[in-house]
Amino acid sequence: MNRHCCKPNVSNVLPAVVHPTKQCVNNTFTNNVVPHIHPTHTTTVNHVNFQHQHFFPQTNSSETVVTNQNFVAAPTAAAPAFGGGGFPTAGGFGGGAAPGAFGGFGGGAAPGGFGGGVAPGAFGGGMPFGRRPFGR
Repeated sequence: MNRHCCKPNVSNVLPAVVHPTKQCVNNTFTNNVVPHIHPTHTTTVNHVNFQHQHFFPQTNSSETVVTNQNFVAAPTAAAPAFGGGGFPTAGGFGGGAAPGAFGGFGGGAAPGGFGGGVAPGAFGGGMPFGRRPFGR
């Protein structure tokens, strides 16, 4: 068989028929982590309270006031007091004084006034005539 003796078979190539593109979807998935930060702050407040207590200590003291009265007995009726006549006095540098007068330095005085010596009993509780206090 000789093939060279036959005419070859010739095919005609026609223009291509284009069909619509078939759509294929290839899905891929990727996980992305997005950190969301929600900060919280706690403040501890320490309250310190001072309670001031006031004290008022009080001390006490006492004192004793001592007074002394010295009386001299009146001179006799024959010896007048310094400064002039009048009633005999129970001490003082002045004239005589009426009973109840304050003794002092000066002339005589009416009852309750200033003036000569002190009449017996003018201060109440005075020494009676003729006695001297403190063993005199």
